[in-house]
Amino acid sequence: MRADLPLARSTVDPDAVSRSRPGLVTALAGEAGTRVLLLRHGHLALRGTALDLRPAAELPALDPEHAVYLGRDQDGAYLALTLPEDLGDERDLDGVPVVGDAALVDLVAGLTFGHLRDVGDSLGDRDAGLATTAVAVASWHARHPRCPRCGELTEVVDAGWVRRCPADHSLHYPRTDPAVIMAVTDGRDRILLGHAAHWPQRRFSTLAGYVEPGESVEAAVRREVLEEAGVVVTDVEFVASQPWPFPASLMLGFRARLAEADPVVQVDAEEITEARLFTRAELRAAVEAGEVLLPTRASIALALIEDWYGDTLRH
Repeated sequence: MRADLPLARSTVDPDAVSRSRPGLVTALAGEAGTRVLLLRHGHLALRGTALDLRPAAELPALDPEHAVYLGRDQDGAYLALTLPEDLGDERDLDGVPVVGDAALVDLVAGLTFGHLRDVGDSLGDRDAGLATTAVAVASWHARHPRCPRCGELTEVVDAGWVRRCPADHSLHYPRTDPAVIMAVTDGRDRILLGHAAHWPQRRFSTLAGYVEPGESVEAAVRREVLEEAGVVVTDVEFVASQPWPFPASLMLGFRARLAEADPVVQVDAEEITEARLFTRAELRAAVEAGEVLLPTRASIALALIEDWYGDTLRH
């Protein structure tokens, strides 16, 4: 199994102990070495195969409500800034943006944005870590603006890592949902791949699902395979993990063996509409013929498949 899973890489010190410092984002924005990662509609500012990190001095005053401290390295500190959804969409009669600073609107208009799912594998180690963290925390902010206890709008504190309710003073932290994903093989070393109902046609991947409350990850592997493919697995073995912030998953990768020598796969027909056992030659031929589309290179799913296959699969 490859040790450098695309979204599990990072070289930046998260410097978590500094997050609670009052006014940290504003102070960092004034430091010469601070660089800012811009996000818009969940997409990252890019320059080729790298993040387009902008010196904080180039940007208007950063709003701490929309910024996250990502950490620092020997070159300086890193912030992520989520841009307003409607930034620059409308201008007044004088051509001034209704939403957003004019200089920022003009800067953003010249940038290229891309989705982490598409570019994660091509980013360097530093950028992969910064991007994954930025997307994960930004997604949490977008999905959880209110207090789950009383419904009041919460305020951002601790450099973007905590939301505080002004009404009941409760504190709320970024959410991470554990999910299992497994390379299941049979006695002939064929791999079990499934097609989910909501996926594009011909897309096949390893089975996966969320860990339920009160459940071990090994039990989750056995339950998910039984629910989705109607088969029993044994020899459940943890392999590796990586974040998958779409919106908040931590993917826990496993290998498992089908318990029966000649299993009969029966999909649930709701979540999984088709599941097949492939030999290496069958999968390679199906991929090369365009009959099977594999997961993106940023995913742990493809890493599990290629670990079983023993080589890179062209797709």
